[in-house]
Amino acid sequence: MTTEHLPAPVRVAGPADLDALVATMTTAFFQDPLWGPVFPDAARRAEQAGAMWRLFLASSLRYPWTLVTERVESAAVWIPPGGFELTHEEEETLERMLLDSVGRPGADEILRIFEQLDAARPDEPHHYLTLLGTHDDHRGKGLGMGLLAESLGRIDALGSPAYLESSNPANDARYQRAGFVARDRITVPSGHLVTTMWRPARG
Repeated sequence: MTTEHLPAPVRVAGPADLDALVATMTTAFFQDPLWGPVFPDAARRAEQAGAMWRLFLASSLRYPWTLVTERVESAAVWIPPGGFELTHEEEETLERMLLDSVGRPGADEILRIFEQLDAARPDEPHHYLTLLGTHDDHRGKGLGMGLLAESLGRIDALGSPAYLESSNPANDARYQRAGFVARDRITVPSGHLVTTMWRPARG
């Protein structure tokens, strides 16, 4: 794995990067076939989805595994083996936030998606790629795949497998080229299929 597509070295994100991380993920997933429709009001989607991403991103920064390009043009958010995405208190905050933004039916749909994704995660210890995204202003430069390659190089050095959920089938082939193999498919409440993918440990 190399960083030949990246214009600058990869670094670990910190609290000062949170606003930039939220901006990148909000644009990256605005039209995503899984996460776009759960916020059906396009005029409010950036605000609503951005609040949700902020909660997950702030939580992920407890681990030194959110890797970014120099100005957070692209970001890869990993949870290390034994880690978790949200605390119990953060899960309660998420539910209240979703109730306020999309109401009970919308909140239930989103929470059900997270339950399904959580239930599908393998029991074997692994690095979990929760989010990989590039800001709209910087797409088409190979930043996301370059960042993934750098991430996997670090994970390989630890002898750890990696796991992700592909919410957009357009990305499946890219992940396969990086060594991931389809593991399962999850049908979310909307009927959309999410592909889970596993990459065995390499040493």
